[in-house]
Amino acid sequence: MTDVKSSSTGQGPSADQAPARALHTGISDPRTLVMRNLRQSGIFVALVVIVALFAVLTDGVSLSPGNITNIVLQYSYILVLAIGMVIVIIGGHIDLSVGSVVALTGSVSAVLVIQQGHPWWLGVLAALAVGLAVGAWHGFWVAYAGIPAFIVTLAGMLLFRGLTLRVLDNISLSPFPAEYQRIAAGFLNGLLGGQGFDAFTLLIGAVAVAGYAVSGFRTRVARIRYQQPVESFPLFVTRVVLVGAVVMYFAWQLAHARGLPIVLIVLAVLVLAYGLLTRRTVFGRQVYAIGGNLPAAMLSGVKVRTVNFWVFVNMGFLSAVAGIIYSSRSNGAQPAAGNMFELDAIAAAFIGGAAVTGGVGTVVGAMVGGLIMAVMSNGMQLMGVDQSMQSVVKGLVLLVAVAFDVYNKRRAGASR
Repeated sequence: MTDVKSSSTGQGPSADQAPARALHTGISDPRTLVMRNLRQSGIFVALVVIVALFAVLTDGVSLSPGNITNIVLQYSYILVLAIGMVIVIIGGHIDLSVGSVVALTGSVSAVLVIQQGHPWWLGVLAALAVGLAVGAWHGFWVAYAGIPAFIVTLAGMLLFRGLTLRVLDNISLSPFPAEYQRIAAGFLNGLLGGQGFDAFTLLIGAVAVAGYAVSGFRTRVARIRYQQPVESFPLFVTRVVLVGAVVMYFAWQLAHARGLPIVLIVLAVLVLAYGLLTRRTVFGRQVYAIGGNLPAAMLSGVKVRTVNFWVFVNMGFLSAVAGIIYSSRSNGAQPAAGNMFELDAIAAAFIGGAAVTGGVGTVVGAMVGGLIMAVMSNGMQLMGVDQSMQSVVKGLVLLVAVAFDVYNKRRAGASR
């Protein structure tokens, strides 16, 4: 094992030295690396195992181009909700109302576009405005009135479900115009041609892999500069190659189906934007500080009320995005839309490594947690597993994920 060594000045390698040291420095033992960050590494291993398991149990059907496309289309709105939910949980809160907000925003859009004949984009803007208003409502009661988020959002779950019934007058509305349907059911195909496949989809996959490699190397250089532990360069290259192979396989399957789903582009933009927001901005660091140690955050000058307010405004916005995607996917609005979505989003966040007590979690982890739930649900549906057993399996997986979090905390406490 090769450890990071300080420079002669005692301040670590200089900016010029760090890129060169990044090629020769790091930990070579994979087991050591896994154990250093068991919470995050475990979910990636779990995802690979679950994908492989269902590939065997379904005779490869789960990895077919058509089924991979269906997974993206069917579970995209849950992944959008998981992005907002993990930020709420990192801040030490919970939001039980997101399913009702999905229903309300979709119903507002449907009334304007289907019932009143307004342009499709006006329905999108109205849904986003409603989502922001709902988020501000929750944020006010949590941040400024001091009512626990559990109570505020539980009330919101009932309130906004009732408003959905009022807006729709207890009836379903459909269909949306073709432009609105393309939000969740449209594809980009044939932009760059391709013989039997979509070259544009493969190009986007290659760009994503290149971006991941460059970002990973820059992070590695920065960690070495500040004398933080990293994996050895061969292991770093191996990780990039494995991730790149998975991404390109995924892109290859999409390219041989219907091309690049528009909703996947929306999801990718959100993941990148919120990944940067949580890791590279003052707001993101403040959210972690509030969830990790509220008294310390207050003593450090963090404007806790303001941050909490915007956390819930953001959750309302992402609930509206999910509502637009869901209503587009279902080509209409129903009074029962969004039922139990909040539980799927919460499960994705916790399975993805978020801590029950707050202060821990990542957007990428929530995405992996959401994909685990999506692959399990899709695989069990392909196998014809009864709906009741699907619920049993999901419940057990969530329980194991939270138990794993508690175990990690006890292990960390015992090692001090």
